[in-house]
Amino acid sequence: MRASFLGLWGGLKAEHRALIAQIARYGVVGVGVTLFQIVIYNALSGPVHVAPLVANTIATAAAMLVGYTIHSRFTFQGHGRRGSVARTGGRFVAANLIGYALNSFWVWLFTAALHWPDWTPSLPMFFVTPGMLFWLNRMWVFD
Repeated sequence: MRASFLGLWGGLKAEHRALIAQIARYGVVGVGVTLFQIVIYNALSGPVHVAPLVANTIATAAAMLVGYTIHSRFTFQGHGRRGSVARTGGRFVAANLIGYALNSFWVWLFTAALHWPDWTPSLPMFFVTPGMLFWLNRMWVFD
């Protein structure tokens, strides 16, 4: 099994191996940052009784700070041009504002429109939003 995996891996083009490695790093880092955000959201919207959309805003800001640092130094290390921190940082903020809008939609949909428990937006926050953010980060932010 190991030999067949190594044969398959070695048969891939370098750019495909780089993409697979990047997806794996994003998976590890993304899960951590997303869980960090979800924990903050749930702590604020649950026991602290902060309004869900306000809790989402605070959680997103905290996750953005942690996420930029780790993604720029680890996940997308060696990928694309790194000419300007202002350019990359500005694009990262813009991409994450799109993620914030999507997560805000989930919060509104589940808590305000459907009147479900405050924790329910955590599911699409974990399973949907990160995929879109990976694509934006790879194709635009850290290109």
